[in-house]
Order: sequence, then C-alpha cells, then structure tokens
Amino acid sequence: MNNTIFISLASYCDDMLEFTLKSAFNSAKNKENIFFGVVDQNHVNSRDTIKSLEFSNQIRYCHIFPDDSLGVSWARHLCFSLYNNEKYFLQVDSHTYFEENWDENLIIQYKTLLGKSSKPIISTYPYGFSIEENNEITFKKPSGKTVLLLRPKKELKIDKQNLVLQFRAKHITSSEAILGCHIAAGFLFANGDFIEEIPYDPYLYFHGEEQSLAIRSFTKGWDIYHPKWIPLYHLYKKAGTKYETHHWSGDISKQRDFDWVYLQKRAKDRLQKLIYGKLNSSIYGLGKDRTIDEYIKFSGIDYFNYTITDSI
Repeated sequence: MNNTIFISLASYCDDMLEFTLKSAFNSAKNKENIFFGVVDQNHVNSRDTIKSLEFSNQIRYCHIFPDDSLGVSWARHLCFSLYNNEKYFLQVDSHTYFEENWDENLIIQYKTLLGKSSKPIISTYPYGFSIEENNEITFKKPSGKTVLLLRPKKELKIDKQNLVLQFRAKHITSSEAILGCHIAAGFLFANGDFIEEIPYDPYLYFHGEEQSLAIRSFTKGWDIYHPKWIPLYHLYKKAGTKYETHHWSGDISKQRDFDWVYLQKRAKDRLQKLIYGKLNSSIYGLGKDRTIDEYIKFSGIDYFNYTITDSI
C-alpha cells in the first residue's frame, strides 16, 4: 500500500531545521515512507550536514541565500516543486516536534474523514512545545475533548484597501473533527493532489497566505477539518531568541531586489485580485466547484461588505 508522505519544509535562518527533520523521521512508524522537500534560506549551505543524515536519500534539499529570498510563500512554492507523487502531503514549519507514530495517526484521521468528504484537509494551529536549558523537550498534551477552531481576530477589520486578516484558535468541545473555513500553513495534511490543485502562489508574502489557501481550496471542492488530535507541536518562540530571523528584520531586506514593504503591498494586492476574481485565468485563481459567495456565507467573512461574524 502506498502510504508515502511528502513533508514540505521552508526554513528561514532557522537552527531548528535539522531537529525537525530528525524528529519527523525518527518518530514516524513507517520511516521508509517519509520524504522531505526542504528549501533552506540560510547564510550557510547545509547540504553536507543533510548528506550525513542516515535518511539523506529521503531528503530533497535546496539552498537559498537569505538575500535572494522573497518570503515564505515564495519558498513554499519552491518546496512544492520538490514533490514527487507521494500519496500524502504534510506542510509544517521548520521548528516542529513530532509525536511517536504521527504518520499513522494522521493517515487514520484522514481516512476517517473520507467518509464525510472526498477531498478533506486536516489543519489547525498546533499546540506549542518548549526546549529547557538541559535540552529537554516539554509540552502539554491536549485533553482530547476539544478542537481548535480558527476564526479571525476580533480586533482586526477589513476594508477595500486591505482584506488581509489574522486568525486565532478557539477551543470548541467536540468528539470529532469539525469543519472550518481557514487553513493553518504551519500544519496542513492532505492528499498529495493538493499540491497539483492548489499550487502555492509565489507572489504572496506572509499575511494573506493562509486566506489564499483556504479560499482557493474551498472553491475547488476541498473541505477543511480541524482535527480531534494534533500529533505534532510547534516552537512558537525559542527562549531568549530575538525576532531578528523574520524575513523583514535586519539590514538584509535592503539588499534584496524587492524590500519587504513592497513585498507586503504586492501580497495585499494579490489577495484582492484573488477574491475579486481577477486571477481566475491563472492557476492561482478561484475554483469552479464553489463560488466566493458560498465561501462568504460559510465563513462569515464578507469580503464585499467588509463585515465579519464570530470573530474571537
């Protein structure tokens, strides 16, 4: 049975990349089925380090100097080009810790959802983990009684000039996965067909990336489910780490052909074009299975009247 999984890892100046690779591989039940597509945006080329890993033949590695990088969406677009027809697709950040048998867990959840949808997506914001001074990994397992529903932050508004939103997670008591309207780019599991049908838009930057994925997925007939169990954890901020490793931080942005201010504006314009149907002639446009009006009704996010229901 083909249960191969392609893991997309776009890493930016992240010293946790090797940790994440090892955690995913070592914690997988079926290690031979795990394949990685890594775009490493770093001052140091780590190809020799990658080659030294026992599972290096399962890693497709691409190095990019940070001053050549155009942001996370651009990098994840490159990651998608490293896909090689694996059965399943998983996207996480390059600072992720995996539970034992995470691969089996996700596949079981996915197959269960096939009873509800022919094209399910498993996604939400993962719980966090920490690294103590003695390098011990600590995290608190969820209770299993709630699901993390993603909704827009109530303090943010949309208007004609800016349709970009930020989302947060809300605990909802549930005994099963629940339908949602938003995708978490740091934890996304689906059939590998997702890569072919929802290619990453390289003209996006940071904020707006998840909205684009969610809207395009919905209108192309995919269903987003927030899962009952998340078998991996995210390092939200490493203790003592400054925010200098963000793509827009430091002097390096000034060395690029496009600075972050321009990239951010271009991304806002890109999201507007998507929602208003101006990209429909491209592979990055809306789908034909459902309309944007159906998404607005389902999500409660009205991009035409600039209103949001059930923000949190």
